[in-house]
Amino acid sequence: MTETLTLVLAWVAGGALGAMFFGGLWWTVQKALSSKRPAFWFFGSLLLRMSLTLAGFYFVAGGHWQRLLACLLGFVIARLIVTRVIGPTRKPTYLAQEASDAP
Repeated sequence: MTETLTLVLAWVAGGALGAMFFGGLWWTVQKALSSKRPAFWFFGSLLLRMSLTLAGFYFVAGGHWQRLLACLLGFVIARLIVTRVIGPTRKPTYLAQEASDAP
């Protein structure tokens, strides 16, 4: 495989890892907001997302810093895309009510 193709595949893998990480974060926030124990959702999700992401970076890099850099670039681009697709979220109504009570 040529070096250029390897770097492109590392970039795509980084994008997939980023989409999984940030999409999973968004999903966790949605679930935790309606949960009675949100700390368990956040902590469990953090462990799972970080484990998968770090293992993916390790596997993709294969000891080459160029692949790691391409993977990281794909990860950051995926963050930008996911945050743009999800967009700004509305504040829950109970937070808006609390803010209006402030002096």
